[in-house]
This record gives sequence, C-alpha cells and structure tokens, in this order.
Amino acid sequence: MNLAFSEGCRKFRAAPMSKSSREHVYGLNPAFEVLRAGKRRVYSAHLNEGMRDNTRVKKLLGVLERGNVEIEWTDKGRLMQISGSRDHQGVVLKTSLYPYAEFDKLLGVPRMLMLDNVEDPHNVGAILRSAEVFGFTSVCLPKKGVPEIYPSVVKVSAGATEFMKICRSDSANGYARKAAEAGYRIAALDMAGKSSLEALAAAKPEKLLLVIGGEDRSVGQFILNMADDVVGITQRGRINSLNASVAAGIAMFALGQAE
Repeated sequence: MNLAFSEGCRKFRAAPMSKSSREHVYGLNPAFEVLRAGKRRVYSAHLNEGMRDNTRVKKLLGVLERGNVEIEWTDKGRLMQISGSRDHQGVVLKTSLYPYAEFDKLLGVPRMLMLDNVEDPHNVGAILRSAEVFGFTSVCLPKKGVPEIYPSVVKVSAGATEFMKICRSDSANGYARKAAEAGYRIAALDMAGKSSLEALAAAKPEKLLLVIGGEDRSVGQFILNMADDVVGITQRGRINSLNASVAAGIAMFALGQAE
C-alpha cells in the first residue's frame, strides 16, 4: 500500500466534523414562539401540503409572509425527514442555533433555576415550560449531564425556551459556587430533603438558585453539601418519588409566589 496515501486517509478520518450553524425547529407552538420572540434568524419554513386549510397553519402562514420567510409546501414524509421526528405537526422551521446567554447576564435576577443530572430531553423541555410560566426564566444548564436546547426540547417546552435566558458554559458545581458568591441562597430539591418548600417560601430569600436533579441521578453531592436548603416535597402516596418535571413544577410554583 502507498504509505503516503494511507497517511492521508488517517488524516482525513481524524478531521473533526464542524457543527452546523442551523437547525430545524418543529411543531406549531414552537414555530409561533420562535417567530414571536425574534431571538433566532428564520431562514425558511416547510409546511405540510395537506394542511393548507388548517386554521392555525393559515395564521402561521400570515406571520411567515409578513416576515418575508421563504416557504416550501411539502408532504409529511419530507417533514419527518427534515425534523427527524413524527411529532412535527406539519411545520418545520430552518433557524439559527439556540442563542445561549452568558452566565454573568443572568446574575441579579431574584430567581434562577439550575438542572443537574437531568438527562432526559423530555423532562428538560417540560421543566423549562413550567419555569417560564412560574417566572424562573434564567436557567443554568451544565455543559455535561444535561441535554442542550435541542429542537426536541423546544418542542416539549411548547416554545417557552425562546423567552428564556439559558446559559450552558460551566459545570453544575461551578454555577453553584459563583451563584453563592453572588449572594444567592442555594436550594436543592431532593427526595430525602429535610427542609420544606413552605419554610423556604416563608423566608422570602432575596435571591434564590433552585437546583433540580434527575430521576436516575439526583443533585450532585457537592451541591447537596453546600446548599443552604435541601428541600423535600411532602408525599402521602405509596410510590417512591415524583417525576422530575412534576416535582420541579411544584417547587417553582411554591417558591415563585414568595417574591
């Protein structure tokens, strides 16, 4: 074998693939919210030919036309191919990537949320949907252990991500340390927590970082050790725990009222 050719093949295989600068956001609600929020550039829209008479699609079409977005009518199979999902609801937008915020830009708000070891994109999207509703719109996602804001996360959040400031630049421990240094009270939600949501809400902390863990792996031990409050949710049933997104929603509702 030609050694020069072999070496060239190795170099070719080793070359890193560059990350795309665009992605496909799918679903009716996400499409409306992407356009309403205006955080991303929308390059084109792909719509289901069979939904031309759908009332919501007609409304979306008007928004797209006013924004001078290029429109392509196509079939369901093509939409599934573009989005990688059957859950596209007849709408796929080609957009710029999700615009993450810098952590320093989040500091100063009264309520911040951090996810730690929440590995399921569906849970992440569901938590972010509740977070937007209950006023926890500044969110810290660790670089590892938690999914990025993928289109699937945007879909489950019903587009809530587009109205939030989400950073993804540090580890969970790093965020917690910096938040504590900035005067945030750290509250970790944990099934075995001894503090109550009611007591924490009654304390009315001026600045609060609420940390939510995953179902398989909860909040990391470093954060549990440094937290000002390890909070449990009182349960009266027989199963061992709540779904992570449901627990997060309960906690954010209780603590969001304490401002």
